[in-house]
Amino acid sequence: MESMGTLTTIHHFCFFFTVFFIFFPKISVSVDTLSGTQFITQNQTIVSQGDVFELGFFNLDNPGEWYVGIWYKNIPDKTYVWVANRDKPVSNSSGVFKVEDRNLVLLDEGNNLVWSSNITKGDADKYNPVAQLLDSGNLVLKEANSNGETDYYLWRSFDYPTDTLLPDMKLGWDLNTGFNRFLTSWKTRNDPSSGDFTFKLDYKGFPEIFLRDKQDIEYRSGPWNGLRFSGVPEMKPLDYMNFSFVTNQDEVYYSFYVTNNNLFSRLIVTPTGTLERLTWIPDTKQWNPFWYAPKDQCDEYKECGPYGICDTNASPVCKCPKGFTPKNEQAWNLRDGSSGCVRKNDLDCGKDKFLHLVNMKLPESTNTVVYRSMNFKDCQAFCARNCSCTAFSNWDIRNGGIGCVIWIGDLIDLRQYSDGGGQDLFIRLAASDLGTLRNSHSLIFLFLI
Repeated sequence: MESMGTLTTIHHFCFFFTVFFIFFPKISVSVDTLSGTQFITQNQTIVSQGDVFELGFFNLDNPGEWYVGIWYKNIPDKTYVWVANRDKPVSNSSGVFKVEDRNLVLLDEGNNLVWSSNITKGDADKYNPVAQLLDSGNLVLKEANSNGETDYYLWRSFDYPTDTLLPDMKLGWDLNTGFNRFLTSWKTRNDPSSGDFTFKLDYKGFPEIFLRDKQDIEYRSGPWNGLRFSGVPEMKPLDYMNFSFVTNQDEVYYSFYVTNNNLFSRLIVTPTGTLERLTWIPDTKQWNPFWYAPKDQCDEYKECGPYGICDTNASPVCKCPKGFTPKNEQAWNLRDGSSGCVRKNDLDCGKDKFLHLVNMKLPESTNTVVYRSMNFKDCQAFCARNCSCTAFSNWDIRNGGIGCVIWIGDLIDLRQYSDGGGQDLFIRLAASDLGTLRNSHSLIFLFLI
C-alpha cells in the first residue's frame, strides 16, 4: 500500500509539472540574475528588478532563426533594444544561454559555441561572475558579491549596442583602449542581423556623429557647441530629459538621460537609414516619433557642395555666400547645387577680411584645429595670420562664446537655419568681395579684423 501511494504521488507530480509548462511556458529563472549554476532556454527569461526589461530567446518571421535579446517587459508588441547573436542565429529553439567559464555564452543544441562575451581568462580568473539584467536595460557580467559597484563589471551589453541607444548608454570612444561604441541598423524590420547603416562618432578635430550607408555619409549631426549639436536646433533641454557630450583625454562620447522613471525614450537607426528618437506614450500605447533625421533636403550631406549654403527657406535651397559664385551655373539653374561655389576673387592673406554668418550649421569639422581656451579676439587674429585658415568659430557658444575652431581647406555641408538655430561662423573673403553692409543678405553681417 505504501508503494502504491508513492507511485500515485509521483504521477500527480508529473501531471502537475506537465500542465504547468503547457499553460505557463515562459518562466523566469530568477528575478534578474543568472548564476554559474543557472541557464535559460527558449521558454525561460530573466526580468530586471523593477520589471522594466526582459531577456530571453525570440524569433521573428523565420522559425529556424533564434536570437537572445532584451526587450521592454510591459510594452505590447515586443520592442527589442539589444540582440546578442544578431549575425549568428541559433537554428532551432534548443539553444542555451548561461554563464560558463567566467563568460556569458550561447550554445546551440550540439553544445557548440554560437556567441560569447569573449572576456579573456586572465581578466576574469579572480572573479566569481554572475549575469544581471538592470532596469536600465544593461546586461552586465559582474562579481557575485560586488553589491552593484560598476568597478566589478567584467562586461556590459551597453558597450556593444545594436541599433538602439538607451538612456545612460555612451555613443563614442574610449581613447585609452581605442574602443568605439556605435549603432548599426537591423537588416530589415524582421531581420536583426547587421544592416547597411551606422551612426558613429568621429572624435578627430571638432567631434561630430555621422550616419553612413556602408561607407557613404548620408547625414551628420554637426559638432557639439556646448548646448546641442549645431545641426540639431530642435535639441533643447527638456524637463524630463537632458543631453550630454563628454570630451577629454580619456573618452569622447554622447549620451542622454531621462529624469522621469516612467518615461521610455530611445534613439534608433532604422533599416531604411533614418535616425529616430522615439518616446513611449502609455495612453495611446505607441511609440511617438519625437525627432528624426534626415528630415529635409538640407539634411542630406553635401547637398550644396563646397562653400554652398543650404537653406530650406530659400528657393532654390542652395545659395552661395557673398564673394562666391556657382561653380556650375547651368546645373545650379536647374536646382542641382552639388558642385558648390567658388570664389569670385583670389585671397590676399595680408588683406583678407571675414564675413560673419549667423544661425549656421558649422561645416564638416573632422579636419579642424581646436583651441578650447583661446578667446575670440585671439582666435580671429590667429586665423588672420594663418593663410590656410578658411573660417573660424567658437568651440562653445555658452557664456557669450568661448574657445576657437579653425577650418583648413574647403567648407563642406553648410546650412543656414531660421532664428534660434545654429551658431556664428566667420568665413575668409577677399577684401574686395565685402562691399557695403546694405548690399549683404539680411542674415549676413560684415566683420572686419
